[in-house]
Amino acid sequence: MGLGIRFAPSATLPFQAQIKSIVDDEEAYERIKNFKTSNFSITPQVRFYLGKQAFQGFYVAPFASYSTFNASGPYRFSSDAGDLDIPLSGDITTLTGGILIGSQFNIGSRFGLDIYIGPNYGSLSGTISGSKTLTTDEQNGLRNSLADLDEIPMIKTKYAVNSAGATVDLDGNWPGLRAGISVAYKF
Repeated sequence: MGLGIRFAPSATLPFQAQIKSIVDDEEAYERIKNFKTSNFSITPQVRFYLGKQAFQGFYVAPFASYSTFNASGPYRFSSDAGDLDIPLSGDITTLTGGILIGSQFNIGSRFGLDIYIGPNYGSLSGTISGSKTLTTDEQNGLRNSLADLDEIPMIKTKYAVNSAGATVDLDGNWPGLRAGISVAYKF
């Protein structure tokens, strides 16, 4: 049995210089450079070793994962008044399950190596919102921009826009692939 816990505090996106070199649009980079994200995840799993020895050889490992993600940053939209930003922030929660196939073996007397890969599938839900005083034209521009979110595969979006800002509710499927390489040292 195993338990994985991941925590990443709120921070801007890492590797800013690399992101800037990839994004060739200065305006797009300016919008994402202040984007902040954080997350927490807990992942229990059970490993079934297929060989004669525990903690060595091939294994199959069913797992479940509960994760929360928080994001905040400016969202740019166009209206008759021109391009505007609204600060959005919110939380997304995922609950998934899957199965890993992997191999764990020794490298010498002190080191070990664990390699695994496997699919997962589950659900996603969350709410993202932002407050900003909006005119009727600005509200219409924001509604038109948020309508593009309907094109995200496997995720249903509902949004509400009024003179005080916007709220976006997300609900849908959350497929993924989990993979890793771990190095162990025996004391």
